[in-house]
Amino acid sequence: MAKLEVWQRGLLPNLDPLLQPVGHALLQAQEELHEYLADFPNQLLWVKPAGMASVGFHLQHLSGVLDRVFTYARAEGLMLFQFEQLEEEGRDSDDGYTVDALVGRFDARINIVMKQLRETDINTLTDFRGIGRAGLPSTVMGLLFHGAEHTMRHLGQLMVTAAVVKEKFNDY
Repeated sequence: MAKLEVWQRGLLPNLDPLLQPVGHALLQAQEELHEYLADFPNQLLWVKPAGMASVGFHLQHLSGVLDRVFTYARAEGLMLFQFEQLEEEGRDSDDGYTVDALVGRFDARINIVMKQLRETDINTLTDFRGIGRAGLPSTVMGLLFHGAEHTMRHLGQLMVTAAVVKEKFNDY
């Protein structure tokens, strides 16, 4: 029998029902990321098929966007380190990232944002939150849901890119 998706397994403990869809989507993304990148070669992290974003970029971006969006949801501004990570998205580190290191970064970010979700006061979900230096309008709920949908969108792109790259360079 096929494994049930996260949302089909019931309520996540200690998470308000209004935030369950966010939690379900993020945990589903985490599971699928592990499945699709099992045995993905480090040598293929930065390959850009047809000029599209690499698997390495998507891994960095998944963690980075969640960090930034959930920071805005807390009504905080970004710190220098977050800007540095944004600038690095799409580039390897001097020491050379591994698939495991970037997946580990995503796992750590999921743990942090799930804790934030559990601690989110649902009475603040419609509170205004400004995005970026321009203070673009959103709400706590808008940011949390965007974090989930954005994660799923990039996960889909990552999955296709990983499949194409593995097929094209299957001699690794």
